[in-house]
Amino acid sequence: MAIEIQPERAQPAGRGPGIAAAKRRWRPRPGVPAGLIGAVAGYFLGHWLGNLLGGGYDRSSLADTNDVAIVLGYAFGVLGWLAGLGVFNDLFLMMAGKPAREEPRLLGTQEPGLAKYFRYTLDHKVVGIQYLYGMIAYFLTGGLFAMAIRSELLSPSYHLIGPNQYLMVVGEHGTMMMMMMSSVILGPFGQYFGPLLIGSKRVAFPRLEALGFWLTVPAYVILLSAVLMGGFSTGWTGYEPLATQSTQGEDAYFFAFGLMGISMILAGFNMIVTVINYRAPGMRWSRLPMFVWSMFTVSFLQVLSVPVLVGACYMALEDRTFQTAFFTNQLGGSSFLYEDLFWFFGHPEVYILALPGFGVISEIIAVFCRKPLFGYKVSVAGMLGVGTASFFVWQHHLFDSGINPDMRPLFMLTTEIISIPTGFIFLVAMGTFWKAKIRFSIPMLFALAFYFNFLLGGISGVFLSDVPADTTEHGSFFVMAHFHYTIMGGLIFAFFAGIYYWLPKMTGIKLNERLGKIHFWTMFIFFNSTFLPLFGLGMLGMPRRVFEYARNLETLNDWVSISAFCLGVSILIFVINFVMSMTFWREPEVGNPWRTRSLEWQLPAPPPPDNFRRVPVILAGSYDYGVPDALPVADFNPPPGVIGTAYASASGRAEG
Repeated sequence: MAIEIQPERAQPAGRGPGIAAAKRRWRPRPGVPAGLIGAVAGYFLGHWLGNLLGGGYDRSSLADTNDVAIVLGYAFGVLGWLAGLGVFNDLFLMMAGKPAREEPRLLGTQEPGLAKYFRYTLDHKVVGIQYLYGMIAYFLTGGLFAMAIRSELLSPSYHLIGPNQYLMVVGEHGTMMMMMMSSVILGPFGQYFGPLLIGSKRVAFPRLEALGFWLTVPAYVILLSAVLMGGFSTGWTGYEPLATQSTQGEDAYFFAFGLMGISMILAGFNMIVTVINYRAPGMRWSRLPMFVWSMFTVSFLQVLSVPVLVGACYMALEDRTFQTAFFTNQLGGSSFLYEDLFWFFGHPEVYILALPGFGVISEIIAVFCRKPLFGYKVSVAGMLGVGTASFFVWQHHLFDSGINPDMRPLFMLTTEIISIPTGFIFLVAMGTFWKAKIRFSIPMLFALAFYFNFLLGGISGVFLSDVPADTTEHGSFFVMAHFHYTIMGGLIFAFFAGIYYWLPKMTGIKLNERLGKIHFWTMFIFFNSTFLPLFGLGMLGMPRRVFEYARNLETLNDWVSISAFCLGVSILIFVINFVMSMTFWREPEVGNPWRTRSLEWQLPAPPPPDNFRRVPVILAGSYDYGVPDALPVADFNPPPGVIGTAYASASGRAEG
């Protein structure tokens, strides 16, 4: 824990000892070390209190505990973590009638070196980089669990881990990827570039933005703690009534998932208010970058759907700890209620993951095709259409779960309809590629792979929207292949595209190009070599979540496992490139390496603490590549008080 030593003022002569004998007082400084101490202290306090409330405290063994102790330990631990970070300091000051601290004192950019990244700060750019490193860590952890899964499936009969451990690994992998990676793009790129792209100096609620990130850290630790309690056998969906009957690791699952849901709600609410109220003069809705449109749409999905998930998680925790009966059929509850609540969030969650990827890729393809984005308004309509329709398709996950057969045609229809606005976004990209002089840079390579992978994922999804086909393939590896092509083939490829595209702006350093291309080609080849055969395995009848399977499927499973290991090596190449480029191979990248028009690239790298010296006036859209007499995207030194289109029309023409 970092300690500040503050000597008292020297006393006048004759009034006590001098400076050498002055007393010193010790005060803990808010930050990660203080947060860790608070988390540990809070956990043991909650654990002790929970054991008292749950039937007596056994001093001889902390392992002999109950669900109340675990849940209260997590709750008090999170509060201690946040208190150590200094999250509540301003709240306590205001409750005491004192003014809150000045914002510049909390701005991470005021601190030199790496210290600012281990603080609760109000600088959205620092928060974005915190998200970037956090999401990379969460992704690598989930990838390690995936390697364990594929190692087990190398043989249908010889087992590296037992059946219970296998289900634990499957659950940890799925939950880590779906829960922790839900903010993989909205977190690092949305928080960092959202204000820059709309010409704002800040986000609307910087404290909520910072709190959203620091909640992901205890969620990650709590989720991993389930391993120490036997894991959870429900997979990433947490289905009832199995969840109520499961081991104490299920407490960690529900608490962590609910905590991550709160983080998503805070991030979404903050982004909505920022985009609506903090746009620069001249930044009309028709000029918003596509990435901002994707963030805006996803933020509404988070604010409207995630509270349902949080409610379901904590209702399930109450069933496990306080003997309520929300999801217990024998006591008047309903396990189908949990499934409906979960998937009312779960299917918008697919687009919470996918739409930011479309936004990132839309920014990239216009730059490297050197032409305006084809059908800008059609793409916006597609994103809004996908966001709206995603709330009407959740029950197609329940086709095999006892749903009323009369409801199946309705949800089959809505699931097929959602492919129409998705197709709008896809066709806009195809129109942009038409007759374009494409520069095959690393971000563009990942963008092209994104569309290839998402096309296969979308086509296979059409089969699963049809009731007879879904009844046949539900619960098989066919669904797993579809899901990974849609999410990993789309989201993760877009994430890497964003890293290679925006990292020079975030850090002033460009990743090594040769290693970047090796990373792309190995990842693209082995991704398809891993997940394309899963369609065949599913058609041949291999179910999900099994550690033993028919011997005639061993060859295909071995192929998939070896390809998965090679895919892991490709990710390792990225890690080496990232670490070495940021440390030993530092090649500072100045200016605008991609020659892009968008607003964030008109600033120094990295941008200054306050983003813009003065709020710019937006003169034109950011996609007018090759347009004769195109205006510059903004005037960064407008006369005071001059805003809007009147200034834009009088500002003259720029070079095309």
